[in-house]
Amino acid sequence: MQDPPDLPATDIGRPHRHRNVPTCDPSAPADIEALLADLPRRRDLLIEYLHRIQDRFGCLSSRHLQALAELTGLPQAEVIEIARFTRHFDIVAEGTEAPPPLTIRVCSSLSCSLAGADALFSHLSEWADPARVRVLRVPCLGRCAEAPAAFVGKRAVTKATPEAVVATVEGGDFAPALPAFVVGLQMYREAGGYGLLEACRAGKLPVGELIAILAEAGLRGLGGAGTPVSEKWAAVLRHPGPRLVTVNANEGEPGAFKDRHYLLRDPHRMLEGALIAAWAIEAERIVLYLSDDYPDAHAILLREIALLAEAGLSGPTPIELRRGAGRYLCGEETAMLESIEGKRGLPRRRPPDITERGLFGRPTLVHNIETLWWLRDIVERGADWFAGLGKPGHTGLRSYSVSGRVARPGIKVAPAGITLAELIEKHCGGMAPGHQLAAFLPGGASGGIFPAAFADRPLDFGTFEPDGGSIGVHAIIVLSDKDDVPAAALTLLRFLRDESCGQCPACRTGTETLVALFGAGNADADAITALAKAIDEGSLCGLGPAAAKLACGLLRNFPQNPTSEGT
Repeated sequence: MQDPPDLPATDIGRPHRHRNVPTCDPSAPADIEALLADLPRRRDLLIEYLHRIQDRFGCLSSRHLQALAELTGLPQAEVIEIARFTRHFDIVAEGTEAPPPLTIRVCSSLSCSLAGADALFSHLSEWADPARVRVLRVPCLGRCAEAPAAFVGKRAVTKATPEAVVATVEGGDFAPALPAFVVGLQMYREAGGYGLLEACRAGKLPVGELIAILAEAGLRGLGGAGTPVSEKWAAVLRHPGPRLVTVNANEGEPGAFKDRHYLLRDPHRMLEGALIAAWAIEAERIVLYLSDDYPDAHAILLREIALLAEAGLSGPTPIELRRGAGRYLCGEETAMLESIEGKRGLPRRRPPDITERGLFGRPTLVHNIETLWWLRDIVERGADWFAGLGKPGHTGLRSYSVSGRVARPGIKVAPAGITLAELIEKHCGGMAPGHQLAAFLPGGASGGIFPAAFADRPLDFGTFEPDGGSIGVHAIIVLSDKDDVPAAALTLLRFLRDESCGQCPACRTGTETLVALFGAGNADADAITALAKAIDEGSLCGLGPAAAKLACGLLRNFPQNPTSEGT
């Protein structure tokens, strides 16, 4: 069992001091062999193996996990540990019952809570026959503009009512529903698609010139940090190859749904951008890490990536599609790399930066969907075109995910630096009838919370940081005078507490303590401020600091009622 020559050696098939006890069920190894027949045996594919088993059998039974451990040569304890780290796998121990054949997942994130998700969950829980159906609360499903959202199996039900969910159950079709229109490979090529990639490969656009165009355009990484793309490419190129590209589509920020928006409409624009980036840094491979809450996008990408390879357009740079398994934290780039390698998605310590030692220890370029989506237009239309589309002092366009109390939620492509007041008025049809703006979150759970007085602040990188916030992935959740602002913030604090990986004690215990303090109505400002500082300083990734920003934002911006006792 050998690894492909273009990937580093892994530990699958090597001797271990641990020895797995041979499974007592003779059918289990045959089940696993049949499921994985088309996949190589590699350590980094462990999570995909687990997905295959879950998809086929509806759970991960102890006999199948034992057989998988035998087949891969990994300790069974390690296989179970990785499966337990995620929330989309159901582990069934020997002698315990498997989950019911059908699962209904109801989004419990803020936008869906505002739209009645709690009542939806209660109705469905009372209706469901536990022998046939289980009903679960889950974090953000990326359907914030169509809240409340639920999944019946892998079929999404948006603007969900109990009647609509029950009708879907009774209809019996639990596969993902694909959009009626997607720009596929043929249509994309007929409109000039992949012409830029071919020009790059033919030497008509030197790498240095391409990087200069992106720098002049002001294109930034739009996955949260906002690092200029030209700087990221230059940083990777400073380190000797072989190099890799990863595409982070593990969208899980409450209020964010722009990745799915683009993947369901024009996936090849992003794929061409990824292939151009891979060409520019001489990458050997592209790995696209996709949220498992997007089964519709997964089906489309499987099809279109296969067509791309058949057409020879992926060329020397194969594209691998990997599914996450329901952990928000794996949107953090180093945690994503750990998950791709088949490990628990825990953030790494830095240095070294991933541009030096990233995926499999190689120099790695990480981009998100929207950044790559803009790349072709910028080169074809010119740097000045893109740079000139922003508000004065800001460059380019942004895809704002807007949800909550507006008349028309959705993806709003607008100039960088637009204010919330203008965004709501010109792009969202104003506030929802009967609602007045009271508060908003500019960057989902990670961006802090602000009162209506900040509605004239430009929505861009660097504008909210002086006041303890950030624009992040441009996930804007709008709250009104009809909403309990502290209760909304507590919903997000609970989300962050539940999604903490537990690696950093400051984050693990700090988020728990913040939820307890705010939930109990304890608004000791000095204690909360000190705790937030400890969380911020003691966290490897941004999850803990996000909770600290929320807590401090409540104290600073809503001093009259910063807690939500009894919620």
